[in-house]
Amino acid sequence: MNASNPTAHPSGWMKSLLWLLGAVACFHLAYASSHFPAIGLLIFGYAFFLVRLAHQPTVRRAFYFGLGAGFLCYAPQLSFFWHIFSAEALVLWLVVAFWVGLFTATVCGCVRRWGKTKAIWLVPVIWTGLEYFRSELYYLKFSWLNIGYALPAECPFTGVGMYGAGFLAFLFVALFPWINRGKSIYTLRQPVVSLLLLTILILFGACLLPAISFARLHSANSLSLAGIQMEFPSPGELAKALDRTLAKSPDAQVFVLSEYTLDGPVPESLKQWCRDQERFLVVGGREWVSTNQFYNTAFVVGTNGEIIFQQAKCVPIQFFRDGLPARRQAVWDSPWGKIGICTCYDLSYTRVTDRLVEDGAQLLIVPTMDVEDWGRHEHELHARVAPVRAAEYGIPIFRLASSGISQAVAGNGFVVAQTSFPGSLDILSAQLRLPARGSLPLDRFLAPVCTGLTAIVLLILLILHWRDERARRK
Repeated sequence: MNASNPTAHPSGWMKSLLWLLGAVACFHLAYASSHFPAIGLLIFGYAFFLVRLAHQPTVRRAFYFGLGAGFLCYAPQLSFFWHIFSAEALVLWLVVAFWVGLFTATVCGCVRRWGKTKAIWLVPVIWTGLEYFRSELYYLKFSWLNIGYALPAECPFTGVGMYGAGFLAFLFVALFPWINRGKSIYTLRQPVVSLLLLTILILFGACLLPAISFARLHSANSLSLAGIQMEFPSPGELAKALDRTLAKSPDAQVFVLSEYTLDGPVPESLKQWCRDQERFLVVGGREWVSTNQFYNTAFVVGTNGEIIFQQAKCVPIQFFRDGLPARRQAVWDSPWGKIGICTCYDLSYTRVTDRLVEDGAQLLIVPTMDVEDWGRHEHELHARVAPVRAAEYGIPIFRLASSGISQAVAGNGFVVAQTSFPGSLDILSAQLRLPARGSLPLDRFLAPVCTGLTAIVLLILLILHWRDERARRK
């Protein structure tokens, strides 16, 4: 196809439907990879079919096909929304699907405006920019079901970051949907091909750097942690549950209880337990600031029974009574090194966890509330986050949930130990090695740039469309 005639031979209805079904099938198979991690690589097929789907005769049709693909991908995976929000779940499914529709529409607009050869370079930028904005920046931000979470945490691509994994996936597939039938990639000008291959080589090398960095090869200390899963326990149960956990994990130095274990501050009974057993305790509770407002807080109780550190949740869940956003973030300067504490869904937002790593966190402790009634699949999706975060930063994570799946994850993303679902009173214990420090992956700098460039592209497309419409009316 001639790049100067970008509207020639767009996909027909039947072919577009096949691309849509291919994208949906690859997406669900990739996210069914819990027992067969290699299947997660099918997420590259999802990227391939989405780019194909963008090749439509009109931008509007590209948007609707993308919206349909997004809905059929996200709604089944987020079916637990219906149990939580009832009919409002339909709106939320459409909201997350909207970004896929916007991607296909934007790529279609770029192809029709500038031709395929030039639009190739915008495909990974547009995907990464929209994915980062959807996941991190606007009010309804929701980072689950991204390309990076489908890949095995030990895969080298996760070293470049979850958004970088999406960038690489769309960079790899961007060339192929727009090649003439019977022609090869080398029908493009040789300098273009050379630049592309060089870019891929550089980015792939960047994927491997975090795994071999000096900081990650030298562990400073190891720490034994233990926790027990309890959903909305009564205060009288807690000391007995901790005794049971101590009996099973006598070497544990830090004990962890889930988010919302307490309805208020730490009671004297838990402080006394820490004094008697000479152990540290991290426990989720509420720090009330008025009769109806509070901070969802993780408290650290020292061996002297005093509160030595506390950290409020930074991003309360939308539509839930989840407290006020944290006023500050800091790391706990523990006897074993610097430990970052983030609560539940805070781990899903890189803009939260990045600050902890930048402050020197060598381990993340994550008290979590996953209600049993939300179902197994919600818990399985949530369990994808910690291994990816650990692999991105090169630091271990100890995530203790109210009901399964709690996880202890090593700094390479390998899950050392985990509990079952629903797993009431299941005990999680592990010894984790703390590196000298963690590091941010490359995509923390790439993704915001892509978001800015995507905004510029959208603005240019809108201005050009407005100009064309104005000229047509004259």
